[in-house]
Amino acid sequence: MIDPGAFLGQIFVIILLAVVAIFVIVVLFRSIRIIPQANAGIVERLGKYHKTLMPGLNILVPFIDRLRPLIDMREQVVSFPPQPVITEDNLVVSIDTVVFFQVTDARAATYEIANYLGAVEQLTTTTLRNVVGGLNLEEALTSRDNINGQLRVVLDESTGKWGIRVGRVELKAIDPPVSIQDSMEKQMRAERDRRAAILTAEGLKQSEILQAEGARQAEILRAEGDAKAQVLRAQGEAEAISTVFGAIHAGNPDSPLLAYQYLQTLPKLAEGDSNKMWIIPSELTEALKGISEGFFGGKGTAAK
Repeated sequence: MIDPGAFLGQIFVIILLAVVAIFVIVVLFRSIRIIPQANAGIVERLGKYHKTLMPGLNILVPFIDRLRPLIDMREQVVSFPPQPVITEDNLVVSIDTVVFFQVTDARAATYEIANYLGAVEQLTTTTLRNVVGGLNLEEALTSRDNINGQLRVVLDESTGKWGIRVGRVELKAIDPPVSIQDSMEKQMRAERDRRAAILTAEGLKQSEILQAEGARQAEILRAEGDAKAQVLRAQGEAEAISTVFGAIHAGNPDSPLLAYQYLQTLPKLAEGDSNKMWIIPSELTEALKGISEGFFGGKGTAAK
């Protein structure tokens, strides 16, 4: 038979071993902490700041050390809702901002400010109103880089004690009132129409200038061509006259031949509708005399 006392003792030992095992597991679980990359953990020992855990494997003292929620050390991008801002000329504009910031000191971000994200938002809104409040609408619309720079300097200086570094502040949109938007749209449309008219006039001007230049060049080329043609014709006629003159002298012509050439030239003198009067050179009579002497052997002269 089984001894009840021994049986109860074995059960008690098993329960005790189980409790010890559970205790050991809990101790190990609470002692070992693995911090992911780009995160940091704040350890409090008996309620007081003890150390900051870096990424990797870390050992804590169970039931004495307490790990606070991890803090993201990466650069964060936060877009805040549009904020109404009054400009220097008393116009209400809606400005939408984006802030790029990064936690550089986990301890300061934990103990120096209760909610650093809300603090950055409120500080951005206040600084934005101060900066834009000193500008009129036109300056606010055209000075985004200046506004961004001033916001970044003020935010970075104010959030430095919180362990936060503001890298960049961007204005996503600046929306003026609806009435101002309509006026600006009309002004932009008028400006575009004016530029289009100027470009059209410039195009017509250039076209006329090019056409005039082309006509001038054409006239110059035509005149040069006519001049060259006249020179070539004159040179051709001079060469023809020289050739004929040389051929005549080379052939040693007599009076009958010259007279015959004069007779061949007479019909050409009558060409043209404007020829009303003939001018007969004195050499023609001598040529006729030479013809008569050539054909009649001087009989005409003798008969005379």
